[in-house]
Amino acid sequence: MAKISWKRCSLCLFFITGLLLGFILGVLGLTVLVSYRIDKYYERICYLEAVIEDKNIKLEKLNDSFNKKKYMLRDIEVIFINDIDEVVGISLQKHIKEKYAMLIGKEIKDIDADMIEQVVHNRMMRLDDREYKLKFDKLVISEVMRLWLFVETIN
Repeated sequence: MAKISWKRCSLCLFFITGLLLGFILGVLGLTVLVSYRIDKYYERICYLEAVIEDKNIKLEKLNDSFNKKKYMLRDIEVIFINDIDEVVGISLQKHIKEKYAMLIGKEIKDIDADMIEQVVHNRMMRLDDREYKLKFDKLVISEVMRLWLFVETIN
């Protein structure tokens, strides 16, 4: 009789161990899946917040200069030459556009290209305990000012 109860206890222990291990692996797998989706949603939210802020700035500047009807700067576009992380790129674009926000709504003939270059060339920016060095490559000024920049990660 003692052997039967020992076998039952060992089978019961084996069954409970299997249930616990399955539960832990299931929770772990679900956590990985949910965290991946949350990261994707976080990237999307950062992108959309930057777009909304950019649109608000442009709208304010354009409303101020709407009555002038002259050839004006309407938008700023930042293009990175090298591949960088999407979240870092969005943050850098946001900070760079903030530097040039005062130019939106200005007449294009009044904008100094050398000044635009000097604002970002060899500038160091710190984001999330990392430093990035911006190098100016080229500039096109029309209704949409386009800046091509090379981003170098330092540390």
